[in-house]
Amino acid sequence: MSEQPVYGQGDGSYGQGDASYQAAGQYEGLTRLSERFYHHMDSLPEAKTIRDMHREDLTESVEKLARFLSGWLGGPKLYREKYGPIAIPRAHAHLGIGTAERDAWLLCMEKALAEQPYAEDFRQYMLEQLFVPAERSRTQD
Repeated sequence: MSEQPVYGQGDGSYGQGDASYQAAGQYEGLTRLSERFYHHMDSLPEAKTIRDMHREDLTESVEKLARFLSGWLGGPKLYREKYGPIAIPRAHAHLGIGTAERDAWLLCMEKALAEQPYAEDFRQYMLEQLFVPAERSRTQD
């Protein structure tokens, strides 16, 4: 039985070049992370409000998140290639996102990250860094 690889160097290089993209398992790893993220959004009672902000079919949302994370983590700018540039606040301006919705989003991500073969310091790094776009998505207090 082969063990699943653990991604991430644990050497503090996250955020430099494509180190974070590599630590996340590249696009394949980001797709798995996005699938698990939306699984939790679809199933956690705490995430019902944010789940209701999405279409019933989450396929496109999974793809968009994985593509966004690819560029955001220093990898290929896949979101931009397919959808054009993204401005986080403008993309979410039509939604009622307050602190409870932000925190529900982060909870889904925390659970999805915990399921990935990532180094523990990379999981923590991701949660800390993802707070920034989650906070920028807020449209109300």
